[in-house]
Amino acid sequence: MSAAGTPAARLALILAAVHAARSKDIGELRLTDLDLGRQQLVIAGRARPLDELTRQALLDWLDHRRERWPDTANPHLLINRLTAVKTSPVSRVWITRAFCGLDATLERLHTDRQLEELLVHGPDPLHLAAVFGLHANTAIRYANAARQLRETTAEQYDPPSSPRTQGSTPDPKPV
Repeated sequence: MSAAGTPAARLALILAAVHAARSKDIGELRLTDLDLGRQQLVIAGRARPLDELTRQALLDWLDHRRERWPDTANPHLLINRLTAVKTSPVSRVWITRAFCGLDATLERLHTDRQLEELLVHGPDPLHLAAVFGLHANTAIRYANAARQLRETTAEQYDPPSSPRTQGSTPDPKPV
């Protein structure tokens, strides 16, 4: 998490890794998409439960935002020095800049989170579409990839021999 050295970068990282949010969706988040009382966050039109990690990152960011730009009228959750005096969202470049050149880009974290969901809950495209709001074709493509990954992993898995079967019981004598 060293690349995420600012409250905004930490929040973007968590939104991508935990909620599979795309950088575009992160930039478009508005303050009204956050409901701390109900413990939920609306990302790309989908209400997501607010886990403790995300909640704390949001609170840290909101404290930073309030200290830095106390009088801004910008309705977007993430703002910077340029957008604090406007009502437009921050750019995708600004959101992703801290992760450029790293293996763990926001896009990769987003994709990995969706794949993890499929591996944990089974390769069900309907589940993936419902949880993350994906288009049916995308959900089917991801489910097929997860199914293939599961099958490949299962084929490559060679369980270690149990100590009980490694000579602890003598061979039966022929009668």
